[in-house]
Amino acid sequence: MAKPKVAFYWNASCGGCEEAVVDLAEDILKVVEAVDIVLWPVAMDFKRSDVEALEDGEIAVSFINGAVRTSEQEDWSHLLRRKSGLVVAFGACACFGGVPGLANFYDRKQLMDLVFHELPTNDNPKKTEPQLETKMPEGELELPSLYDTVYALDQVIDVDYYLPGCSPPPKLIMEAVQAILSGDLPPKGSTLTTPKSLCDECARNETKPDKIKISELKRPHLTEIDPEKCFLAEGIICMGPATRGGCGERCINANMPCRGCFGPTEEVRDQGAKFLSALGSIIDTQDPEEMERITESLPDPAGLFYMYSLPVSLLRRKQKTS
Repeated sequence: MAKPKVAFYWNASCGGCEEAVVDLAEDILKVVEAVDIVLWPVAMDFKRSDVEALEDGEIAVSFINGAVRTSEQEDWSHLLRRKSGLVVAFGACACFGGVPGLANFYDRKQLMDLVFHELPTNDNPKKTEPQLETKMPEGELELPSLYDTVYALDQVIDVDYYLPGCSPPPKLIMEAVQAILSGDLPPKGSTLTTPKSLCDECARNETKPDKIKISELKRPHLTEIDPEKCFLAEGIICMGPATRGGCGERCINANMPCRGCFGPTEEVRDQGAKFLSALGSIIDTQDPEEMERITESLPDPAGLFYMYSLPVSLLRRKQKTS
């Protein structure tokens, strides 16, 4: 009997999700024995024509990581959707837009101006910018267009399942592969991890007082962090209350606060707004000036609260003003 066909593809992301597959270590051999990998550009030499030659739906499952911010990424996403029975949004960038999604606080022109004109290390006296089409003696070269907005995968194509994380833990990857191969899958649209919040699983929860009250916000790199205490009780921003668990508490175990890469729980519509509400409830002052002093100690609250989820938030992107 033919093995089920599996594809891996990389859109706008750092490549950590591809490394997470390799981090399966010896378990990757079990995956290779059980499936036929028909696309994995980062590791094997496949061409677009190889995928186009497959029948529609012939790929059992495609794991697509990364947000969508170029025409090429959207084109590949549609192609894999058509060729696949199942599509898994693989990693925080595919699920929620991820760190690339923070570009939605700017528009395309602002980003191009910054990168090609304004950076102090930029040596570009002719003010050259990438062109979509460039004629050369050998022929015409084409580049994909850069979109004004960064999208999560399900804002571009239909997604069957979500496997969050930056990057997804190998344990969850292996469990997802086994569930897909066995057909023992939850309803379409499910996130393949626990529905609980990270705080529900965190060992430091036992040290959290019944009512947290803080009078200052501390930055982790400037603070000697107690490895036993709840981060929020110490005045350190931790996104645990607004973030889904199942990550294995990798950051927590390294004595670093959660930054929200598993995205919101099912009960949370907007991860950043949920955490902002939680933060407002624990700041120990009613004085507006004192409140302002405390909150101004956060240099980039929007970037922190929406580090992984801006494209799927209620904000989605910074609105243009006329």
